Amino acid sequence: MEDRDVRAVDYLNDKLQTTADLENLDFLLDNVKNQQAVLKKQLREAELTLKNASEASRFHSASVLQQAKNFSKQQADVDRRLLIVTQSETSDDAIRKFASSMEKLRRLDVATGYIELLAEVDKLSSEARRNFQVSPQAALQPYVRLQNLVTFLTEAQPAAEGAAPHLVDHVETAAATLWEQMKSAFSGEFEGTLTKMKWPSKDVNLAGRLKEEWTAGVEKLLDLQEPELNARDTDREDHAGARDPLVLLPLEVMANPLELRFTYHFEGQRPTNKLNRPEYFLSHILGLLDTHNEFFVVYLQPILRKHFQGTNLASNPLYIDSTSALITSFLPMLRRKISTFLPQIEKQPQLISHFLHELMNFDHMLKEDWGYDGGCGAEGWNGLTWEILVKKEWFSKWLQVEKDFALSRYQTIINTTESGEIDYDGVDSGTTKPTKAAIRVNDLLETVTDRYRLLTSFSQKLRFLIDIQIAIFDRFHSRLSSSLEAYLSLTSSIGRTVQGVSKEDQAQLQGLGGLERLCRVYGSAEYLEKKMRDWSDDVFFVELWDELQDRARRNTGNNIAGPMSMVDVAERTSSAVGSQEDSGALFDETAGAYRRLHIRTETIMRDMLIYNIQESLRPYGRINPWSSLSPDATNASSLALTAELDNTMQQLSTYLSFLFPILAKAPFRRIVSQLAAAISNFLWDHILMRNSFSTAGIAQFTRDVQAIWEVVDRYLGEGQGGRYMKKMAEALVLLGLPFEGEMGLWEVERRVFRSNESGREVLGELGLEELSEGEARGLLGRRVELGGG
Repeated sequence: MEDRDVRAVDYLNDKLQTTADLENLDFLLDNVKNQQAVLKKQLREAELTLKNASEASRFHSASVLQQAKNFSKQQADVDRRLLIVTQSETSDDAIRKFASSMEKLRRLDVATGYIELLAEVDKLSSEARRNFQVSPQAALQPYVRLQNLVTFLTEAQPAAEGAAPHLVDHVETAAATLWEQMKSAFSGEFEGTLTKMKWPSKDVNLAGRLKEEWTAGVEKLLDLQEPELNARDTDREDHAGARDPLVLLPLEVMANPLELRFTYHFEGQRPTNKLNRPEYFLSHILGLLDTHNEFFVVYLQPILRKHFQGTNLASNPLYIDSTSALITSFLPMLRRKISTFLPQIEKQPQLISHFLHELMNFDHMLKEDWGYDGGCGAEGWNGLTWEILVKKEWFSKWLQVEKDFALSRYQTIINTTESGEIDYDGVDSGTTKPTKAAIRVNDLLETVTDRYRLLTSFSQKLRFLIDIQIAIFDRFHSRLSSSLEAYLSLTSSIGRTVQGVSKEDQAQLQGLGGLERLCRVYGSAEYLEKKMRDWSDDVFFVELWDELQDRARRNTGNNIAGPMSMVDVAERTSSAVGSQEDSGALFDETAGAYRRLHIRTETIMRDMLIYNIQESLRPYGRINPWSSLSPDATNASSLALTAELDNTMQQLSTYLSFLFPILAKAPFRRIVSQLAAAISNFLWDHILMRNSFSTAGIAQFTRDVQAIWEVVDRYLGEGQGGRYMKKMAEALVLLGLPFEGEMGLWEVERRVFRSNESGREVLGELGLEELSEGEARGLLGRRVELGGG
């Protein structure tokens, strides 16, 4: 069966599945006929489309063939004509000759343009010179056109890949020559006006026509300079800080006599020209500002505002503000002085340090007192100090000078005989007393901060912080740590054996001598740690930390402070560098090291006191007069102190009287409370729990304990001794109860031993909070009269 027949059968089987489907046979046949008609129509349309496409293809092919024939014909004609024109034998040779001719024509066209440009330059120069002979003001227009031409050629050079450098150089030279001629003429005319005015004397005269003449001279010089100002302003936007700002020509002329005075006073052998007194010439500049600023504000400011209003230069305070313009006019003479001054002090560290410190103060005064921003806007003026440290690359030399000075001063502090003495007067009362060395080291480092506080460079400030301040903090920390380790070595059994410490030295180390040594380490470490915390809250260091965090978070693997990477900086300052958390400070790592040192020292100090006091109590713990039934020894206040406790009382009083003026209240209370607890534990374990007590014995023991409390109360306040030995106080209350009465010893014993609930109740009635029921029973069992012992 053919495939067509199979599809027909499948179609009929699909449509005629039941007998009822035969009734739709006519509808089915009509539907098939309609589909057949549609298919025939589509076939006819496809045949027509194919016919049209075939005819179009044949026509296009014929057209392309004809165009190819025409092109071949034209190519042959061009080749023939080239052969004739170039007198060549082959077309390739003719093309080469023709291209060579075209290149010559192009060069001729360029040369013609150059000649026309040179002619224009010569015309403008000649016109300016010619006009200048008649009216200097008339010469400005051709000069401005010439200067604009220079600007256009300079800006076009990068796009032309540096073509025609000789032409550009010629035009610039012509403009510069004309500029010098006009500047010289205008300046000379303006100087004549200044002479009439008696500038810069105190009797400056602007009466009559002199003011008009002076104003006209200022305006002519400003007009002459305006193209240069516009060019420099554009260059400033593209390369901020790359070049020094321009001095306005009128102020340059007016500054000349002031510069002559400056040179007279501060060059040569004049008494005012001293290498160790750079503040002389710096203060002279400030004096000139004070003297002449009012004149420029009154007379020059309106001219500047009128001249630059509506121009791009109006946003630059160097040109629109008379005070800023005046300061700018003084800077060149100052830079010249500095350039000759630096080589003379190069090998004298103290003079370098002094000069840069004075120059930073000078920069700060210009910025803060006079509002000078160097035309840098929000970025701020870097200052003359920055120019020396960065542009002239003096920072590394200066940093080394300051570092050597600081380390030398540090070593002097350490080497003085009184450096290790505790300074009782150097800090406020009620605070822990450091050594004199610690206070002086802190003063030294605060002085270092003042040396670099006014720097504008972040990396320079961070280098000072890390290379000098933190380095000295680290050195002093190492010294304190070494002192503590030496003490531990000398007081250990192995150390005493190896180093041959005598009994006298050992006794000194274990007594007040050792305690004083520990106090020196503790006080110095705590003092400097607190100072570093205070510094971290200082605005200067807060801003430095914020900038460090900002740079660290944006860091892409480059160094963030000179040669130091982010990891290097974090190791020296804070582990929080670069983190997203709003925490951390510049001195975290160093302050943390000092904190750990004074905490460790406090622990050693406490352990030493506890050991010494407990050792002094051992003879007291070995006596046993507590079970005596003497009827006369029942009132504790009338009893004498037990002889074996005298040494302990003397030591305790000596230690506390020594520590009280040295330690602040908080650490003093901590140490005394822990010492009292240790004494209480010793008395509990060695006296209460090992002996039986009669009424006389408990009265004597109470007297002894109260004597210890009295020593503690003397330094901490009334009742503090019993508070720190509360459990011992409650034991004495319980053991010292009278026999008879509602809460007498017999009644209390009966109720304590009845049950735990009864015991808790009676202890509560007595106000005994620290003692448990079991401890109360154990104590009551120690009373001889109750059958104990």
